Amino acid sequence: MQMPPVIQWLLRPLASRKVRVALVTVVAAFGVEWGWNVQEELILTILGAGVALILGIAHEDAGRNASRSGNGPTSPTKSFLK
Repeated sequence: MQMPPVIQWLLRPLASRKVRVALVTVVAAFGVEWGWNVQEELILTILGAGVALILGIAHEDAGRNASRSGNGPTSPTKSFLK
């Protein structure tokens, strides 16, 4: 079954791990505002883990892109033993 292009366009960002983590983090934060009765420490843990995971994914993506372009630490053109 083919999905309409508009639905595909709306769901395409969910292919990104960063977007999925950000969405779960925001839902948890708004859940507390809307009356989700949980301890403050749990929400701070969810927010902290979400931020750390997003930063880790961004760092991983930057390392992957740098190694593809030849500017990363694995580049054979760089000499670390001068």
